[in-house]
Amino acid sequence: MKNPSVVVKKVEGKEFSCDLVIEDRPIPEIDDDEVLLEMGSVGICGSDVHYWTHGRIGDFIVNEPMILGHEASGKVIKAGKNVKNLAIGDRVSIEPGYNLEADDYAKNGRYNLSDVFFCATPPDDGCLMKYYKHKASWCYKIPENMSYEEAAFIEPLSVGIHACRRANVTLGDTVLITGCGPIGLVSLLVARAMGASKVLMTDMNGGRLKKALECGASDTIQVTREQTPEQIAALVEEKLGGKPNITVECTGAESCIQTGIYATKSGGCLLLVGLGKEMANIPIVNAAVREVDIRGVFRYCNTWPIAINMISSGQINVKPLVTHRFELKDSLKAFETTRRGEGVKVMIKCLPDI
Repeated sequence: MKNPSVVVKKVEGKEFSCDLVIEDRPIPEIDDDEVLLEMGSVGICGSDVHYWTHGRIGDFIVNEPMILGHEASGKVIKAGKNVKNLAIGDRVSIEPGYNLEADDYAKNGRYNLSDVFFCATPPDDGCLMKYYKHKASWCYKIPENMSYEEAAFIEPLSVGIHACRRANVTLGDTVLITGCGPIGLVSLLVARAMGASKVLMTDMNGGRLKKALECGASDTIQVTREQTPEQIAALVEEKLGGKPNITVECTGAESCIQTGIYATKSGGCLLLVGLGKEMANIPIVNAAVREVDIRGVFRYCNTWPIAINMISSGQINVKPLVTHRFELKDSLKAFETTRRGEGVKVMIKCLPDI
């Protein structure tokens, strides 16, 4: 196969909404402002699995075959004539989304709110393939002490950076993070790096709570479906010795949003990262009368340089979050592993690391 690619295809009458297959695709021809990459590592995101199992996320529907993957790194093997920032052989981390026009959002530095191209979001193909082309200005050269795997992890890490920036995490803050999946854990790493004095994490999965402690959480709470949001909020206050200044909600579950409102200190901030149902019942009056700010995030913006610096300097270590590795030819096994909820982050290795 010249360019093996991991593709979801809509199929009616199946257990899942889509088939997941590896098929050969043409090696892309690059434009003058693009580079051709031999892929290094590609992480599997929950959204990739959701497109496979459900065929859609909200209004983004897989109607045509789509290549998955958006957490990625690679090596430049060809560059367009207008490319100035990269050279053949450079190792890069890929920012998978970029604005399509210089609108007001982009001019103000919030290009994530613009009309964007984004890898593996219908109708845009992703980058889980052997050879992939991308705009050179959205590929960032990585230092020699950074592996392809770490470079691919910059994408989920960027979610944590953007979330903690939006929540204004700073020195001495106490933080509650609901959900110990990959995004909850990177939010933990970033909150600690930004100076949070205590970070308490909640989850239903004991294994993930153990990983949170390994990654620097001050304490954890294993929650159950039988507990009410008010009861969990009371446990949070007891564990922290007071209500947290900031809550970062990473599950999207209605009950966790409710917990976040009840738990957060008056005048504090509830930051919504997880995506759940379009409509949710929440105690909005409780938040309003206590001046708890509720903020949202959409992906990230302006995070790649700081993420590269944080990883390469050793300020943040993402290596413990990678629990499974597969070769490109074994991508279907990698997706099954992720679907079953095993481990934390599953990586597909296309090139050997340094």
